[in-house]
Amino acid sequence: MALQINDQNFEEYLKADKPLVLDFWAEWCGPCRMIAPYIDEITEQFGDKVNIGKVNVDSCPEITGKYGIRNIPTVLFIKNGEIVDKQVGATTKAALAAKVEKLC
Repeated sequence: MALQINDQNFEEYLKADKPLVLDFWAEWCGPCRMIAPYIDEITEQFGDKVNIGKVNVDSCPEITGKYGIRNIPTVLFIKNGEIVDKQVGATTKAALAAKVEKLC
């Protein structure tokens, strides 16, 4: 299961030794619900190499604003504190997994 990232614990994960994948979502977002199982499956597959977390845009305005998230779902791929890739909108599990593999 993906980590629950919020405004309070975000910096801890950003500064961790592992790369970070952030899934920006909301409960009311249909495409977000569509990729949610993919995020969980990718967490099981890559969780030992990468921190993968979900950020609820409705309850985390600081992180959402910091990255200028305007469309959801948005998945950010962060390494050494820098965004190295991004996925905006729904996509396939294979596409997400390929981006996570490149991050490792």
